[in-house]
Amino acid sequence: MAFKFARALACGAAAVAMAFGATCIGAVGTVQARDLVVGLKTEPSSMDPQYHALTPNIQISNTMFDGLVNTDPKLNPKPALAESWTVDGKVWTFKLRKGVKFSDGSPFTAEDVVFTYERVPKVPNSPSPFTLYLSAVDKVEAVDPQTVRVTTKEPSPLLLVNLAQLPIMSKKAASGAAPEGKTTMELNSGDGLVGTGPYKFVSWKRGAELVLARNENYWGPKPAWDRIVYRPMTNAASRVASLLAGDVDMIEDPPTDDLARLKENKKLFVEQTPSARMIYVAMDQFNAEKSPGIQGTDKNPLKDKRVRQALSLAIDRNAIVQRVMGGAALPAANLLPYPMFGTSKERTAIPKADVEKAKALLKEAGYPEGFSITLGSPSGRYINDAKVAQAIASMWTRIGVKTSVDALAPPVFFKSRDSYQFSAYLAGWAVSTGEMSNPLNSLLVTPDPKRGVGTTNRGRYSNPEMDKLVAQASSTMDDKARSELLQKASGMVIDDYGILPIHFELSVWAMKSDLRYQGRADQTTEAQFVTPAK
Repeated sequence: MAFKFARALACGAAAVAMAFGATCIGAVGTVQARDLVVGLKTEPSSMDPQYHALTPNIQISNTMFDGLVNTDPKLNPKPALAESWTVDGKVWTFKLRKGVKFSDGSPFTAEDVVFTYERVPKVPNSPSPFTLYLSAVDKVEAVDPQTVRVTTKEPSPLLLVNLAQLPIMSKKAASGAAPEGKTTMELNSGDGLVGTGPYKFVSWKRGAELVLARNENYWGPKPAWDRIVYRPMTNAASRVASLLAGDVDMIEDPPTDDLARLKENKKLFVEQTPSARMIYVAMDQFNAEKSPGIQGTDKNPLKDKRVRQALSLAIDRNAIVQRVMGGAALPAANLLPYPMFGTSKERTAIPKADVEKAKALLKEAGYPEGFSITLGSPSGRYINDAKVAQAIASMWTRIGVKTSVDALAPPVFFKSRDSYQFSAYLAGWAVSTGEMSNPLNSLLVTPDPKRGVGTTNRGRYSNPEMDKLVAQASSTMDDKARSELLQKASGMVIDDYGILPIHFELSVWAMKSDLRYQGRADQTTEAQFVTPAK
């Protein structure tokens, strides 16, 4: 195991620093330091917990910070900084946990909650803003140091799971001259990066390693490791090689081709769990004329539903799951796998590939000779993402839509995607709330920055009737009625080919045999929950 042991030993008059469990007769004191080294598939883009709603960022934030509530591995809310709460219509009252301190020793109070929530809309240039999680909130008040009152615009059944996505920052540490207080750049350097979580920031060298140390002021159970070292390793084969060599203790997303071999290795343990991450293709449905990356026509063919349907029919989802994903995925017919909340059993049938029908639809839409398109994709963000994009490209080319793939490093891809440089792109969305409202509000509701919805709708799909159903569901407290509204709304998207669901990933971690980690449905690697095997 790649634990590092350091012992400061006094032998006679000399103090000698010794490593890896060295001992000396007559030692006066022993200090043992244990590091957990984790190989990440994607480096976080920022340390600012409110800059980018992206899994690599969120999982680091969840290790340094707490929300009023957190979520368990199945995404159910559980008490965290709020130990209890009550709701009366649109008014939620949270009683804060007593005696909690930030990692710098300062006390946690209701003012920190107010500061945190007020900062969210002030963070500039956010690629995927956290305003989505506060879209239902009207105002936040500190009633007294241990009580927070949150008033929503309408009854809000998802308030708890949404607040779980908003880690609480220290008002004292994160205040500053900018409108948002400490800027993203300052937080990236560690300035103001103070939380109540089990670990605290030590250093971050982009492209090399991120180091966190145990927060001795943490209010919860003491985690197993003195330090956590995260190393970005975008190449999957390199991650496996590092694990086998003992350079890291645990890795995310080993190559699907290697899973059988890794599971047979008695020195390793493989954790595999279903996720709620949908891999999808989004298409430009905003530009009426020329769309970036499309050649062979002066119009934007993606505005035509028949073209979008043809592109969907060209994709053999089962083949992608078996041949590209090695079985580590489930083909997708909807935005979430059934029976997650808001899904319909009637929409579980996987669309069958039909090349001839796809060609006929293209001809009917006025593109008998097809056209050319570039499909954008990250390379290394999702499991086999670039390979999946190449497979889709070959399937589209087969029906006459000549497709090339622009596979980019994740930070470059997201920057290009967020500036609308792709007519079509492959991406993923991990549900944080456990119900259909999350992908609908994030990916498909007509973008409205003021309301904090449609924040990642980069295809700019818009269906006012669907928008109304989602808005109605967001204030419907009755579960049955809310589920029916969400089923109807998602059905509209699928029937309209608003985006093309491809598959749901299975989440996989590989680690030394004497470690264990309970996989999470949101695919986050939360190293504080990695434990020695019992």
